[in-house]
Amino acid sequence: MLARLPKQNDPNVLVGFDRADDAGVYRLSEDLALVETVDFFTPIVDDPRTFGQIAAANSLSDIYAMGGQPRVALSIVGFPNEGRDPEILLEMAEGGLIKMQEAGCTVIGGHSIGDEEIKFGYAVTGTIHPERILTNAGAKVGDRLILTKRIGTGIISTALKQGRASGEAVEASIVSMSSLNRAASEAALAFEVHAATDITGFGLLGHAREMALASAVSLVVESGQIEFLPGAVEYSRQGFLPGGLKRNIEFVSSCVQIRSSVPEQVRNLLYDPQTSGGLLMAVASRDAQPLLARLRELNAPAQIIGEVIPKTHPLIEVR
Repeated sequence: MLARLPKQNDPNVLVGFDRADDAGVYRLSEDLALVETVDFFTPIVDDPRTFGQIAAANSLSDIYAMGGQPRVALSIVGFPNEGRDPEILLEMAEGGLIKMQEAGCTVIGGHSIGDEEIKFGYAVTGTIHPERILTNAGAKVGDRLILTKRIGTGIISTALKQGRASGEAVEASIVSMSSLNRAASEAALAFEVHAATDITGFGLLGHAREMALASAVSLVVESGQIEFLPGAVEYSRQGFLPGGLKRNIEFVSSCVQIRSSVPEQVRNLLYDPQTSGGLLMAVASRDAQPLLARLRELNAPAQIIGEVIPKTHPLIEVR
């Protein structure tokens, strides 16, 4: 659909919607550019304050994926005009503000509408140097792939909705979703990171596909090196698969080859839509281990999960 829109010609647009990247980037001067993103969604946990924190962390993630620093945010709210306690809205906003303050990002306003289904999120503006942008288009042959968070939030959320998720699994998922990607993004800037993206609704393989296409390379993913959230593999085995996971398989699987030795429950998790997932980074081989060590010093559950190879068919191979 976006490809059918009229082309815009503005030389100051450094990253636009035509790039399928995480955020847009607009140059203001030789050494300053704006990073712009927006994200909002319906509740995925019961507690309003926790939901607010997750929504804020998720909204900030695209700024971090580009290597930017969040500056200001506008809240976006859909809330029923009747039948819901207004305190719920207040608690969501309070939760969001906690994460925005942690990020050093100031909420300066917002907009709300009456909506029977609750929705919450933010439009976030960040800043970045025009020559230090991390896009999904720079991966180079020989790079190692680093993933900074564990996978499984979509499947755990589905199990929770059906009353089957354990307290341990839910808590681990909440901690992951509400954790900012700030430290990982800042750490990456000290190393030779060629490309980055955050893992959200398209799942690990969906976002890996975007990086491979944008960079004109292929990727090898080592499934045995990927860490999953507690309970995620078992809930996948039991069939708690969100609708988004199935759509991701339909959209992405034609360019992915998964070896028969990879269990089906793991295959599902590779397509699982994530909320506020980690960063996937293509890092120069010599910097992969040092960056991994730094991320672990920062308590990020990071792993080297694969490598970048010359473009071939299939676009992505999972071993």
